[in-house]
Amino acid sequence: MEIDRYDRLILEQLQADGRISNQDLADRIGLSASPCLRRVRALEEAGLITGYRALLDARKLGLSLLALIGISMDQHIPERFDNFEARVAEIPEVLECLLITGQQSDYQLKVVVRDMDAYQELLLNRITRIAGVSGVHTSFVLRRVVDRTALPVPAR
Repeated sequence: MEIDRYDRLILEQLQADGRISNQDLADRIGLSASPCLRRVRALEEAGLITGYRALLDARKLGLSLLALIGISMDQHIPERFDNFEARVAEIPEVLECLLITGQQSDYQLKVVVRDMDAYQELLLNRITRIAGVSGVHTSFVLRRVVDRTALPVPAR
């Protein structure tokens, strides 16, 4: 799908405020309401907009420990990777699971938990028990320097 200036503006505005009304969105980007709504629906149908979500404050939920976990696998075979990915997807504390290159790890997990006791339980009783996990290296986040969910919308 080719996106133009209005589509880029729509995507930027919706990333900043997914609950904005269509009329307010149209006003902000300089279109009338009907063409704005048609464009939003076209962006959704094209798969550029994949959903709308609420962003929660982890600390206010009591989740104050954020960690990045490097996972090494014992065998680099599709069955091992498929099993690991399926099992880790079932763990709600795992915010991201990335298959990576260029490191000693095969995967990097971003996890959030209440405290160090909860981290220990997660690591020892769930993550390291997944078949194929042979090594774990954890870094704890001291401070989020940049924390955004909005993607840059490139001009085409």
